[in-house]
Amino acid sequence: MASYTLKINGKQRTVEADADMPMLWVLRDLVDLRGTKYGCGIGQCGACTIHLNGNAVRSCQLPVSAIGEAEITTIEGLSEKGDHPLQKAWKEHDVPQCGYCQAGQIMTAAALLNRNSRPSASEIADASHGNICRCGTYNKIKAAIATAAEM
Repeated sequence: MASYTLKINGKQRTVEADADMPMLWVLRDLVDLRGTKYGCGIGQCGACTIHLNGNAVRSCQLPVSAIGEAEITTIEGLSEKGDHPLQKAWKEHDVPQCGYCQAGQIMTAAALLNRNSRPSASEIADASHGNICRCGTYNKIKAAIATAAEM
């Protein structure tokens, strides 16, 4: 095992891990940040989405050895008080049903809004396309993203 010093949610964290350990398990098992969810394990569902230097990435496919100096943001680091515009919009639109995909959905949407503060409906749909919601709340998710863009 190797030692890795990672910048997670603005704080330095040192972990001992195998080089090929996915960041999903580093976050959940070694750093005790459980908001990032395991969904499919092959990067297809989006439940494990985090930010790497502000870009949405699938943590289940990202080995800890690939992080280097990059900054990682998880759903816990998006807002200390849960008052990010997306989190507010999620509540306003009553998006969550089972809630399992929500962290990944919000992290994907946050990356979109960071690079495009006024996305069109088609840009929202394109950015959200890779995130699967078992409950089918896609219309509410898109509406919440549009509302957050207005905030």
